[in-house]
Amino acid sequence: MLTSRQNPLIKGIRKLHHSKYRHKENLYLLEGTNLVSVAVALSYPLKVVLATTSWQQKHPQLWSQLQSLAAKAETVSEEAMAWLATTVNPEGIVAVAPRFPGHHPPPNLQLGLVLERIQDPGNMGTIIRTSVAMGVDFLWLSRDCVDLDHPKVMRASAGEWFKIKWSVVDSLAEVISQYRHQGYQIVATEPTGNISLWHMDFSSPTLILVGNESQGLSFSLKTMATHRVKIPLLNQVESLNVAVATSLVLAEYQRQRQLQDSNHGNPHNRLESSGGNP
Repeated sequence: MLTSRQNPLIKGIRKLHHSKYRHKENLYLLEGTNLVSVAVALSYPLKVVLATTSWQQKHPQLWSQLQSLAAKAETVSEEAMAWLATTVNPEGIVAVAPRFPGHHPPPNLQLGLVLERIQDPGNMGTIIRTSVAMGVDFLWLSRDCVDLDHPKVMRASAGEWFKIKWSVVDSLAEVISQYRHQGYQIVATEPTGNISLWHMDFSSPTLILVGNESQGLSFSLKTMATHRVKIPLLNQVESLNVAVATSLVLAEYQRQRQLQDSNHGNPHNRLESSGGNP
């Protein structure tokens, strides 16, 4: 059993709390039963797994699978786990996985989501979870978004983080310009939009643009939109949380797609085909 904070393995994993070190070592830090369960289900490669005795006793089958999947599996004390974990009340399990580079968008992309300067890890994780659930084909992020591998992002995604295809890019404008020239509709979400979400036609291939929590989309990205959509709000509510607003837009897109498929007698369900592990 590993008990000391000075243990080289424990010290190395503790450093993964920091983005700079995660990027330098090309490693992810996974924490909690949900994340490691999804990793096992997807056969995602794991370098190290550390768990307390109490966690192992609660999850004997999962622990056995993790021991087979991971290159190294060790038992740690409750005190060591408390130091390793990023949560106040850790479940008793952490894992380290190799950090993969971003993906390439599929050639037949129907729905893409472009995120500019999303800062809150909880919002980002919720957007990822909703994107998988609503059939987003690809996710582009500006470099000043919160790290996708931030532990809070991963937890907030409830394990769906593994399934989304994504790329962090230097210029969102170049991405948008490329797809606009291909005939995609570019939908900017903003409170001052001139089209109600309920009147927006999502039958064409679409990129949806989502901006910063407090400042929204930058002016330069707004001007690239072919459609500016707003969510109708009642009772003098001025705006919604960015993750909630994104969820509503994606749900309306998927509602229309499902209705379109139903009207054409197409049983294909995009909800079941989205995403994919690296």
